[in-house]
Amino acid sequence: MMIARTIEGSIRADFMRNKIIVLLGPRQVGKTTLLDALQKEGLQRSEALPTKGAHCLRLNCDDVDDALMLEEKSSTELRSQFQSYDMVFIDEAQRVRNIGLTLKKIGDLKMNVQFVVTGSSSLELANGVSEPATGRLLEHRLYPLSLREMAAHTSEREEQRLLEQRLIFGLYPEVVTTPGDAKRTLMTLTSNYLYKDILSYQGIKKPDILQKLVRALALQLSEMVSYNELSNMLGVDKETIENYISLLEKCFVVFRLDSFSRNLRNEIKKGKKVYFYDNGVRNAVIANFAPLELRNDVGALWENLMISERIKRNAYCQSYAQLYFWRTHEQKEIDLVEVEDGQIRTFEFKWNPKKNPKMPSAFASVYPGSTFQVITPQDVWQFV
Repeated sequence: MMIARTIEGSIRADFMRNKIIVLLGPRQVGKTTLLDALQKEGLQRSEALPTKGAHCLRLNCDDVDDALMLEEKSSTELRSQFQSYDMVFIDEAQRVRNIGLTLKKIGDLKMNVQFVVTGSSSLELANGVSEPATGRLLEHRLYPLSLREMAAHTSEREEQRLLEQRLIFGLYPEVVTTPGDAKRTLMTLTSNYLYKDILSYQGIKKPDILQKLVRALALQLSEMVSYNELSNMLGVDKETIENYISLLEKCFVVFRLDSFSRNLRNEIKKGKKVYFYDNGVRNAVIANFAPLELRNDVGALWENLMISERIKRNAYCQSYAQLYFWRTHEQKEIDLVEVEDGQIRTFEFKWNPKKNPKMPSAFASVYPGSTFQVITPQDVWQFV
């Protein structure tokens, strides 16, 4: 069952702009499947590419031989290897040592070849690419399936019916396409893939602490996170906690929201919340797939789902909105503050539509012109 990905059109629109296209995202979200579709499209529409026979080369850098084609190569060697192709697809590029320098050399050669590079972490691709290859890359991000992509595949009505399932099992492609095996798929994903790129990173000295940290973050979903508290709980220094959370972000396991603070003296200025890119992964980490009526974290799950969906929406429509949460020391709060081009939009997430909060007066008075919206299951489609 092929589910169309929103980002595919944007990537194709970037073909032949003399830039290397980089596609980042978690493992198992469909990057390889998307490469298959892009490769097929490239072959079918070869007339839009330089006419050299529409040859495509596909490298998977989990394969050592493929990775060695890119490691420690001179510009002359790279030109010789790739100039006869129209398109070169490089999968799992974070496996290549000094991939950033290699991509810089490729970019400087200005061959009439479209390179598409994927990575399941941004460890090397963010740190090792963005510096040496600046100006040569066009970056895209692929996430687990979005509610909007699923609604396009089936219907809004069908996805509305499945909202409770999405809250519990999330939207990884294999979970969606084989729902009967969802638990096993998610437990396998979290045990075999979740930490794979992080644990290969030389800065990780205590993998057991990493796993305990992820569980602690999962249990504090939608709450403000204290690095000091996590440090005391896990018996490591605060810097280690911060570094490990940063690595989890770079491998697309979690993301952080900072607190929104500009004008009010009593606004919390340095707080952070940590969310998971996928509800199913979060629930697998704590091994809890219980139905909603047996849970006490339904509100947190709804908040996590909606904020992760907003991140997907903004990424796919190329919005550069900044996302925050807002809270005062008196516990007045707003779940999500979105700032784009000077406009402030605020959102509160309520699974129970009977609850109808209003914008805190303190926020309304200090940030006039801001909008406020309560997002319940009935409002989901206008939000995502």
